[in-house]
Amino acid sequence: MAAHQVKLHGQALVAAFQFLTRLPIPITVPFESPVLTRSVLYFPIAGAFIGAVVAAAGWLLQLLLPPWPAAVLLLALWTALSGGLHLDGWMDTADGVLSHRSRERMLEIMKDSRVGAMGVLAAVLLLLFKASLLAELLADERPGLVLPLIAAAPIWGRAWMAIAIAGWPNARQGEGIGALFVGVRKSSAVLSLVIGGLITCLCVLACRQSFETSILMMLACLLSTLVVGGALAIWLTKKLGGLTGDTYGAMNEAVEAVILLTAVITLGTTYLFL
Repeated sequence: MAAHQVKLHGQALVAAFQFLTRLPIPITVPFESPVLTRSVLYFPIAGAFIGAVVAAAGWLLQLLLPPWPAAVLLLALWTALSGGLHLDGWMDTADGVLSHRSRERMLEIMKDSRVGAMGVLAAVLLLLFKASLLAELLADERPGLVLPLIAAAPIWGRAWMAIAIAGWPNARQGEGIGALFVGVRKSSAVLSLVIGGLITCLCVLACRQSFETSILMMLACLLSTLVVGGALAIWLTKKLGGLTGDTYGAMNEAVEAVILLTAVITLGTTYLFL
């Protein structure tokens, strides 16, 4: 029994990386309920991989290029690491929800593989916003504070996806990516947030910051995630009658952006880190 549980969790870890990143892992795992419902535990770990790569690339680009070119290249790498999966969800969600049609029609629009004007506009605005925030952070001369906050964004975005999967109903009963995760326990989703918090603290401590600073950064990320993620989940559920795979991706993008915004605001309040 114990060996079976270990096997399931090993498969769940691999599934989280295969689902959320483009890291080539040559292992075949069954994308079935017993594995996928456990994989949400490891969403923040997949996010930490993306965050670590992005932070390391940011440190290097910071040395070689001015902030804006570095930010654009860094954002391109960031998007590529997830294969644009969540950005696609952001665009599909914008196309559907901002069409102001009936619930059924909005879900149909989101299911369409073609991208409409609202989706393109939403993507452009999001990418410009994230690039501007990254440029501001890369211009900061305190890499020990900046880099862990950049790394934290994909961690919390994916931790929130676990909360959204467990906390709100699926808008397409028995259909879509969301249906694959039916049965996720709320305790697993909460543990995902805890893991995200622990990884964030470790990232800050690894950059030689104090324990108090690590706790402050973690709490700032947690609060931003809960407020923005919760507000979006409630609004989208009201519009669609639940959440979908596209809305999970959209919320990930929104949480990433708000974590970067929180980082810019927090680092601007210099006295907090004196």
